[in-house]
Amino acid sequence: MRRSGGDEASRRAVLQAGLTMLAAGLSTAAQAQAPQKLAQKLVQYQDHPKDGQMCSTCVNYLPPNQCKLVEGPITPQGWCIAFGPKAS
Repeated sequence: MRRSGGDEASRRAVLQAGLTMLAAGLSTAAQAQAPQKLAQKLVQYQDHPKDGQMCSTCVNYLPPNQCKLVEGPITPQGWCIAFGPKAS
């Protein structure tokens, strides 16, 4: 039995929609594995300490100039509202 042109077009549309959904799902899964960091402005980052607190003594600090939570380079002497002291 031959299929009409309309059936073939519908089949193609369904396959394309399925592939699009699969690609979107994979993209979402990849984003879930790599959490977005927060903008420096959002966490009130400053490049100097506040009340003795500074990035180099924070649990989120990644030497030499990165943070687990804040995007972009930071200074070890910096500070933001996400500060959490390292355990003594």
